[in-house]
Amino acid sequence: MADTPNLRFDTQQIHAGATPDPATGARQTPIYQTTAYVFRDADHAAALFNLQEVGYIYSRLTNPTNAVLQERIATLEGGIGAVCCSSGHAAQIMALFPLMGPGKNIVASTRLYGGTVTQFSHTIKRFGWSCKFVDFDDPQAVADAIDDDTRAVFGEAIANPGGYIMDVRAIADVADAAGIPLIIDNTSATPYLCRPIEHGATLVVHSTTKYLTGNGTVMGGCVVDSGKFDWSANDKFPSLSQPEEAYHGMKFHETFGAMAFTFHSIAIGLRDLGMTMNPQAAHYTLMGIETLSLRMDRHVQNAVKVAEWLEQDDRVDYVTYAGLKSSPYYERMQKVCPKGAGGLFTFAVKGGYDACVKLVNELKIFSHVANLGDTRSLVIHSASTTHRQLTEEQQEAAGAGPSVLRLSIGTEDADDLIADLDQALTKATA
Repeated sequence: MADTPNLRFDTQQIHAGATPDPATGARQTPIYQTTAYVFRDADHAAALFNLQEVGYIYSRLTNPTNAVLQERIATLEGGIGAVCCSSGHAAQIMALFPLMGPGKNIVASTRLYGGTVTQFSHTIKRFGWSCKFVDFDDPQAVADAIDDDTRAVFGEAIANPGGYIMDVRAIADVADAAGIPLIIDNTSATPYLCRPIEHGATLVVHSTTKYLTGNGTVMGGCVVDSGKFDWSANDKFPSLSQPEEAYHGMKFHETFGAMAFTFHSIAIGLRDLGMTMNPQAAHYTLMGIETLSLRMDRHVQNAVKVAEWLEQDDRVDYVTYAGLKSSPYYERMQKVCPKGAGGLFTFAVKGGYDACVKLVNELKIFSHVANLGDTRSLVIHSASTTHRQLTEEQQEAAGAGPSVLRLSIGTEDADDLIADLDQALTKATA
């Protein structure tokens, strides 16, 4: 069942990439808790290290449990290959690493997770990279921001924290015209709600920590390659199109074709950056993905019900959920995320910062944590936590102002969630 190209999503999320263990017949993918693998002989070892043969060398690079997860996520996203790593933030650096160089820049959406804004505003400068933040609702502004040194465009399919829906196709057209890849963070949507590659994305990144695992147990990230970008069309991506000294002058795109990015991310990225996912994390994530569609349907169902209730409450200024018919993103959702707008959104509390803090402290079912995508409903005041390092202007642009709370709606009974919000709002706005 490892080859599943014609099967539907619900079947692929269980079977893609997996076969019974050949040694024992184990039906669930085993946790290969090993650092290294015995070579058949010296010639076999040399062939593996020369990238002349695919196989297992050392678990910083490849691991059988991780390999199943990589193939499963790539299949669900409609990609040609994937590389798993230690976290969503690691996945972002892994995605950029083969593309960038000193003096190069990316163009990114203003509506991003606060940690991503910080990573792109400050941390990547240490590599000599830079970032321009643009409102992705204005494709012309994105086009105007791209210059000769731009090497990628980056956005989120469903933006964290506000739940805004990105017009992936419109931005993909801008990136294509400039001859550069579009990278989409699909963490909040998952491939069940949105498949960015079908809308023109080159690469897709995930924090597998969130909805893919779905139970708040392990960290992880993933980069999925569409296999559709011509890395040799110009001289912008020498890591993929030009000779690689570490492999005796081999050209990754010439040698591996559509799989060039995936092989480079393993042979160079994981080898040298070492952002490896451990096999136990891969195992937990595989188990989580088996119920992805079931959970996402419930997340969406609950989120719609809670958001509609909040929208009608006089103690609430506004709700940003794209699944509301009143949302300016509702029509776009039908095109980009036809199965629903996910389980993530924000709402603004009358009373501002102080009321938000009090409301968080009064909630009983919602857990106050710096995470999302759990079966449990979660809440956080982004301005004082995940977006705290940003300026007030950046917070507002990201949809994380002082009066805003982010909800990650879980799979509990929606009426219980509404009752919990009701009692907390009463106390917070008294």
